[in-house]
Amino acid sequence: MAGAMDGVIGFLEKHLMPVAGRIGNQKHVQAIRDGIIVTMPLTIIGSVFLIIGNFPIPAYTKWLAETGIAEKLGYPVTASFGLMGVIACIGIAYRLSEKYNVDALTGAVLSLCTFVLVTPYNIPFLQDGKEIGTVGGIAFSFLDSGGLFVGLIMSIFTVEIYRIIVQKDIIIKMPDGVPPAVAKSFAALIPGMIILTVVWIIRLGLMYTPFEDMHNIVRVILVGPLTKIGGTYWGALVVTLLIHLLWMTGIHGAALIMGIISPVTYKLMAENNAAYMAGARGTELPHVVTTQFFDIFQSMGGSGSTFSLAIILFLFSKSKQLKEIGKLAVGPAFFNINEPILFGLPIVMNPLMLIPFVLSPVVVITITYWSMKLGLVSRLAGIAIPWTTPPVLGGALATASISGGVIQVISMVLTFFIYYPFFKIMDAQKLKEEQAAVSA
Repeated sequence: MAGAMDGVIGFLEKHLMPVAGRIGNQKHVQAIRDGIIVTMPLTIIGSVFLIIGNFPIPAYTKWLAETGIAEKLGYPVTASFGLMGVIACIGIAYRLSEKYNVDALTGAVLSLCTFVLVTPYNIPFLQDGKEIGTVGGIAFSFLDSGGLFVGLIMSIFTVEIYRIIVQKDIIIKMPDGVPPAVAKSFAALIPGMIILTVVWIIRLGLMYTPFEDMHNIVRVILVGPLTKIGGTYWGALVVTLLIHLLWMTGIHGAALIMGIISPVTYKLMAENNAAYMAGARGTELPHVVTTQFFDIFQSMGGSGSTFSLAIILFLFSKSKQLKEIGKLAVGPAFFNINEPILFGLPIVMNPLMLIPFVLSPVVVITITYWSMKLGLVSRLAGIAIPWTTPPVLGGALATASISGGVIQVISMVLTFFIYYPFFKIMDAQKLKEEQAAVSA
């Protein structure tokens, strides 16, 4: 086994690392990666409140709901996760501006303005379930992870125009002696006017198309066809691939994709629940793929089935940096939260981790689907358990059978061996960097 692992690691170092290095040094890739990291502290803070409010003890969650505490625990979550798209837009624009040696604060501010400019701001006002008008304001669904891709587009688009204008010296220059902050503000006037005018024209143009706004374009192009995907293995495979390929670019794939197909998966869950209540068991239940198939099995430890990776980082890291990430990540991983790994390791925008991050959930859904399809594991009973329920316990509860927990244990072993060789490469790199820093 050790020889095989060494062979895999040697192959990856020889063939994958040179390509990964070239991709990793690209300006836009670096800006996206470094900009999204800005969201990490807030998402970790929000995750703590999320765990407290969704701890998988029915009596506890019922008490939180009855006392109104559950709603109040959601406030910090909204203030962190609910602004992920906005924060990422600012962070990416700031880092990309730095790459081009233009004023980073101006680039970030202009990007935020263009993001708001392309975002709908009228919220439907409902009375007795009927829309009777609109209220001025931007819905959080445009500002959170659902708006992350639009934020990414607008930050890059804005900074590219901004740096071209600045590099061509089409700016207002103030006399010597004017405070730098004032000079920078005047230097931003012409670029800002041009950028906002261009984006304003784009928004007006989109209003006369079937898409209406940029957010709808993203939804239609990325996830429109997903509404036709049923509960088949191939449908689950496509969903899984899209979720994790989007995550690799910094987009919250689970929020984006599951937000579209959830009506389908909830319908399948309800049908399973009705059959279960009527006495159906095992293969008598109509569907394998439901909401819990993704929430509980595909996302053990979080997107990418990273539960095993969190354990690896915690137990086997020689690098101080990876060891600290492991300490930070292992607790949330038990509740299927993995932002410390996604943005701290990082996995997002990290070509080295692309293969295990995509392959692991594909392997998990494959063995889980066919084990349930063939009757080796009980199918999902349609029980709506929280997605924060720890692995093994979650599998057992979702299937109302110990077999659901067993297949999760098997999945953990397989994902351990998928992640381990890639972890070894990264750990060796980080350790070498740390040793070089000490000896310098």
